[in-house]
Amino acid sequence: MVPKSKRLTLSSRKSFVPIALPTPKLGRGATVSKALQNRKTTREISDRNLTLQTISNVLWAACGVNRKKGPLETTGRTAASASNSQEIDLYVLMEHGVYIYNPLRHVLLPVLKADLRPIAISSGQVGLARHAPLHLIYVADVDRLVNTSGYQEPGLHDPEYQKAYYYVDTGMIAANVYLFAASHGLAAWFHNCNRPALAAKLELRPDQRVLFGQTVGYAKKK
Repeated sequence: MVPKSKRLTLSSRKSFVPIALPTPKLGRGATVSKALQNRKTTREISDRNLTLQTISNVLWAACGVNRKKGPLETTGRTAASASNSQEIDLYVLMEHGVYIYNPLRHVLLPVLKADLRPIAISSGQVGLARHAPLHLIYVADVDRLVNTSGYQEPGLHDPEYQKAYYYVDTGMIAANVYLFAASHGLAAWFHNCNRPALAAKLELRPDQRVLFGQTVGYAKKK
C-alpha cells in the first residue's frame, strides 16, 4: 500500500511550475510475455487520479532515458527514432494544465495553464475518456528530424519520407505506453485528436506537427 505522503497527484498541485518526477520504479510489472498477452485498447477510462510515481513510470516507459551512452555518444531512449533525431515530443495534458515531458531531466515543464483534455480526443469520442487523468499528445518536430546529429539519411529532407519516419517513431513510443499499461493494470487508448485546435492552443511552430493522442488511466468499472 502506498503511504499517504506518496499519493500526491498532479491535479492536487495549485502552483504551475516545473515538476521533477520521482525516479521510475520498474520492479512490480508483469513479464513482457504477460504484458503482450494483456495488451489491449480500453476507450472508457475513469477520472480516478494517478499518483505522481505512476505518471513518472508511464513517461519513462514511453521515451525516457535508459542509458547514458546511446548512438553517437548521445543518451539512449526506451524508444528508437529515425537517425536518433528524437523528434517526437510528449505534451502531457491534465486537469490543471499542459506540460511537456523533458526526458533528459525527467521533468515536466509547464506550457499552458488550461484544461485541454476536451480537444485531446476527436469530436464524437470525447465522452469516453473526457475526465481521464492523463492525456499524451504526440508532436513531431520536423526541424529536429532534418537537423539531427545522427546519420544524415537523404530521406530526412523529403516531406513524404519525414511523415513515414515520425509516424513510425510515434508508434514505437505508443507501443511502449501500451505495454507498460498492460503490465501495471492501467488502461490505454491511442486515438485521433483535434489537431488544428491543439496546434493553436499550444502555439506550435509551422514545422511542428500534432499527430495523435493517447489516454492513460484506470478502466471504468462496469
